[in-house]
Amino acid sequence: MTHGSTVRTAALLAALSAVLALTVLHDGYNTDPGGLSWWYAASWLLFGAAAWSLRKVPVRRQAALIVAGGIAIASTGLLAPPRTSTDSYRYAWDGRVQAAGISPYDHAPRDRELAGLRDPWLFPTDPAQCALPDHARVDGGCTRLNRPSVHTIYPPVAEAYFLVVNEISPGSARIKPLQIGGALCAVGTTLVLVRLLRRRGLDGAPGRVSGAAYWAWCPALPVEAVNNAHVDVLAVLLTVAGLGALTTGHGPESAISRVRAALGGALIGAGVAVKMLPAVVLPAVLRRRPVTVLLSTAALIALSYLPYVLASHSSVFGYLGGYTEEEGYDDPDARGRFALLRLALPASWSLPVALVVLCAVTAYVLRRGRPERPWSGALLLLGSAFLLLTPGYSWYALLLVALVALDGRWEWLTVAAAGAACYVTARAAPGFPVATTAYAVATGAVLAGSLLRLRRRPECDAGQAEALPQGRVTV
Repeated sequence: MTHGSTVRTAALLAALSAVLALTVLHDGYNTDPGGLSWWYAASWLLFGAAAWSLRKVPVRRQAALIVAGGIAIASTGLLAPPRTSTDSYRYAWDGRVQAAGISPYDHAPRDRELAGLRDPWLFPTDPAQCALPDHARVDGGCTRLNRPSVHTIYPPVAEAYFLVVNEISPGSARIKPLQIGGALCAVGTTLVLVRLLRRRGLDGAPGRVSGAAYWAWCPALPVEAVNNAHVDVLAVLLTVAGLGALTTGHGPESAISRVRAALGGALIGAGVAVKMLPAVVLPAVLRRRPVTVLLSTAALIALSYLPYVLASHSSVFGYLGGYTEEEGYDDPDARGRFALLRLALPASWSLPVALVVLCAVTAYVLRRGRPERPWSGALLLLGSAFLLLTPGYSWYALLLVALVALDGRWEWLTVAAAGAACYVTARAAPGFPVATTAYAVATGAVLAGSLLRLRRRPECDAGQAEALPQGRVTV
């Protein structure tokens, strides 16, 4: 029976890897978004089936199966150049600019001061290549970079990562080193998750690591972390490592070492200095040594910015403010944002109501969060933000997927699937409210999962009470 469950899970992983390989090879984002959406749907269904099948696999075999499957699945993202995003080309450009001794925050790619750094593969002049829909025109040619007229948006640890990848890569490698870096970060996160789950028994039984499969086998990894090489995966690795450092101490709370708290805060700060999104976990980690955690987080962020502040003549925040405005988070009339709130509220109320709800959730996490399980509060806060803001970029959900792996509440994965639907499927059905529908389904799944867990909890508590020796009281 147990051998059969292992074989069945391995077969589902092989099918998932094959479908993901075909998904990555299918260059349909611009030409066939509908067909690409069906490939996405097939991969998510197989992912769910494989994760469910893993529950029957013996605990002693789970870790090896998760890691091996994660490596196979991440490798599928290396089969083609980036298919659905051009962000990694900007990473390569920022690395090249820094290698020339120029701050990436000082000039936009279109600026004439950087004309001598323009590689033909990033700035083609061939009219056939410039006819592609995702290429912007630049000085008689074109570029693969998006937003070539604005300064970079990426924080300093991300920029340092781009420089390191540029320095250790052969000149002819182009975008592949960034994809390999994404694969290494994805697999590295899997290993950290397995170690944490095995050590603490976080998903219900000591030594059981099945929750790590929610990250390792998720279709978002090969697509967004590897193929599109989004730097978000580095932020996830640093954040998960920080959470591990904060919660791996032994004994009661008073025995948690200040050094471990400082290390955890610094790692989370490094994650924030890659992408701002990991800042959402901070309210959930402040139940233990909040001063140490906050000081180490702030110190790491400040120190990472310092070299770029000294080397730059322009603002090191780059296009951050413009990006926020462009994405419509401060515009009540922006399409796609606050999709669920708009169903019941006037558009002008969306942002204030979203802020009030997020403040309430933050206060709840600060007051009621479990210090030994900070990822539970972080998942609630980040997932609530996604349901309220309804972002249209699927790679934003990589951190959410990692938090699901730590916490085990798989229903929140539907929020990540909703982001993928918004990013790809909406292009195939421009007149259909894809964002509203996808996030409404995700909200229903989260609520249903929460209700089921509340109904099961009294039964579990009663069963645990019956199992206790007579005369012992457990709180």
